[in-house]
Amino acid sequence: MKREFLAATRAGRLSLGIVAVVAAMGGAAITAPVARADAFSRCVASKWPAARRAGVSRSFFDQATRGLTPDPKTLELVNKQAEFVKPIWEYLDTAVSDKRVSDGRAAYARYRSTLNQIAAKYRVDPEVIIAIWGMETSYGNFMGGHNAVRASATLACATDRRQSFWTQQFTGALKIAQEGHVPLSEMNSSWGAAMGHTQFIPTSWQAYAVDFDGDGKRDIWRSIPDAFASTANYLNKHGWNYQQTWGYEVVVPRNFDHKLADGKRERALREWQNYGIRRANGKDWPRPDDQAYLFYPAGANGPAFLMLHNFDVIKRYNNADAYALGVGHLADRIIGGGDFEQAWPRDERPLSRGEVQEMQSLLTRRGFSTGGIDGQVGPMTRKAIREYQTASGSVPDGFASSKLLNELKRR
Repeated sequence: MKREFLAATRAGRLSLGIVAVVAAMGGAAITAPVARADAFSRCVASKWPAARRAGVSRSFFDQATRGLTPDPKTLELVNKQAEFVKPIWEYLDTAVSDKRVSDGRAAYARYRSTLNQIAAKYRVDPEVIIAIWGMETSYGNFMGGHNAVRASATLACATDRRQSFWTQQFTGALKIAQEGHVPLSEMNSSWGAAMGHTQFIPTSWQAYAVDFDGDGKRDIWRSIPDAFASTANYLNKHGWNYQQTWGYEVVVPRNFDHKLADGKRERALREWQNYGIRRANGKDWPRPDDQAYLFYPAGANGPAFLMLHNFDVIKRYNNADAYALGVGHLADRIIGGGDFEQAWPRDERPLSRGEVQEMQSLLTRRGFSTGGIDGQVGPMTRKAIREYQTASGSVPDGFASSKLLNELKRR
């Protein structure tokens, strides 16, 4: 659900653009807080033409934006998403904690009848819906503490890039409130304007939210059936395969050709087995002809996984490997599955954003394109690392480690 949102934050760092207005005023008598408020108000007012095109009335626009101020917490949190800061094992410790598993099992039992109806209609596994609910809002216990209109207005008027994206979220949030799906004052969201029990940004709400309880409202804030069904509809529309799981933890033999673990090359599970790969729990493949790719989320010294199509569908909800792995693992645990069999490399020091930028710069200078110097270990950076590791005779697992950074600095 946050795929577009994550793309927007990675496209460029958010900046306090309204502060620049104050700086440009030099010795003007007006105080900085007043100047910031005026700049923000002017920016919000300038969004009226876009709101009108989105179907928002002038009277509602004026009512909703009267006295609107920037959300300081939104600006503070904009570069602090946990899946890009913590090492994956620490992220999963929280995301799939014993309490979250037990709460998920209780929620699954409580809403089993509704979930079964939704699964029958949308062909999405109930435990995955519950896992997303748990990951997004701890089963509805924390829906963000922000207001979607205020948060999206803040982002639309305090960013140096992708303003059209945030303006779409702002006008979309206004339209949702105007239509009466939820009162404006109850439009709870994250700092990035992701709303309700399962955290839809406004444009995704417009495209995928459904009225499952039949009250005429697509209310993902107060109607759990609507929230569950909207999430199922989103996954269904993005290609969820009801017959498959999301992936398998596997054991890779010592003599394995790690170049095959490029994170994209798919083979049938039976073919991976011919390379010596087995399920970590020792069980057989339930569907040996399913296609999967090999993935090392923490390098060749950590757990390995064969990921199926549904893993990438989960990433359409939130485009982070850690998030998708968390959802898949939590879903398995909710229906009785065990913990991972293999240990994470917990003695591995995670790289800071600055160190990742340094690694990207060093790789790029050596002819291995990372697709930009943004401090994020995304697909292009992992590809560049694998290419460098192959060229240097190392295990090409694509893992951004401190050891690799030190090696690059020495060469």
